[in-house]
Amino acid sequence: MKNLFTVVIAVILTASAFSQAPNLISYQAVIRNSSNTLVVSNPVGIQISILQGSPTGTAVYVETQTTSTNANGLISIEIGGGTVVSGNFATINWANGTYFIETQTDPNGGTDFTITGTSQILSVPYALHANFADSIKEKEPAFNASVAKAITVSDTTNWSNKLSSYTETDPIFSASVANAITVSDTIKWTASIHKIGDSYGGGIVFYVDATGQHGLIAAIADQSTGIAWSNGTYRTTGAMSDGAGAGELNTAIIVASQIADNQSGSFAALICAQYSTTQNGITYGNWYLPSKYELNLLYNQRAVVGGFSNNNYWSSSEFSNFNAWYQAFYDGSQDYFNKLYPGNVRAVRAF
Repeated sequence: MKNLFTVVIAVILTASAFSQAPNLISYQAVIRNSSNTLVVSNPVGIQISILQGSPTGTAVYVETQTTSTNANGLISIEIGGGTVVSGNFATINWANGTYFIETQTDPNGGTDFTITGTSQILSVPYALHANFADSIKEKEPAFNASVAKAITVSDTTNWSNKLSSYTETDPIFSASVANAITVSDTIKWTASIHKIGDSYGGGIVFYVDATGQHGLIAAIADQSTGIAWSNGTYRTTGAMSDGAGAGELNTAIIVASQIADNQSGSFAALICAQYSTTQNGITYGNWYLPSKYELNLLYNQRAVVGGFSNNNYWSSSEFSNFNAWYQAFYDGSQDYFNKLYPGNVRAVRAF
């Protein structure tokens, strides 16, 4: 029997911004055999477990699915859409600690699982968390007009200043806080709003969506001033996604596809995936090589973020087995070029 192993390359929430989030998480993995050769166009049976607390933690949900690898050895499934073995995916409390995805794989499409891999879910699927929060919101006291009547305020200006400076490190609004203030009107407790140029999440915000609560952050300095896109070998990785957030999937695909070419080598996507920084005692990971679209957003805010060179910067969007997209930070043009070219790299992350 072949000794197969899987490399987890993406865990991405599939949800609409204008509707209730579905109870599904998109999951992709690259499968290779014991010779580091891609297993292509082959049936695969997979059992997925959501573990709570640690890589050996309690399985709060288990399901099985059958799928097939594509021409690049890639499988794509939606966790939450398989045959349930145990648990209820819809009732997972994503805010209750850390979670890990454990995969067990049978390359012949059955249930003779020969290999196990585990990866941490590094970003809480916020839309799923929102669904869970909606299901329990009636159990929590709401801050509304009836609450406002129980308190009084003599200095609404100071309280407004408090709202505008609210951060995630501030104490949650509670009855003890309410007792210390007075109010004549209902106060609306709002989420933190971010803007371009904010120092946040280990870097500088260079894009925000319409809500002001989600966007993209750039590292404050280049991760390299001259590194190749490839790991020494020309190959098609399949990292051709583009758009806001697409760089995260691209980066994972590139690393999974190229790491076996030279396990001691270094390349643009890898140094972004390995980058982390600490700010105010919090270490931030989840950095990635921006997609072609994200790189252009970053170029447009280069003066706000700062620290860029008048050189070519790699994106994570692939063009062919020989070429990938870059952006010239001296004139803003985008083009594709040889993957062995030593380009600049600036990591980004989503929030």
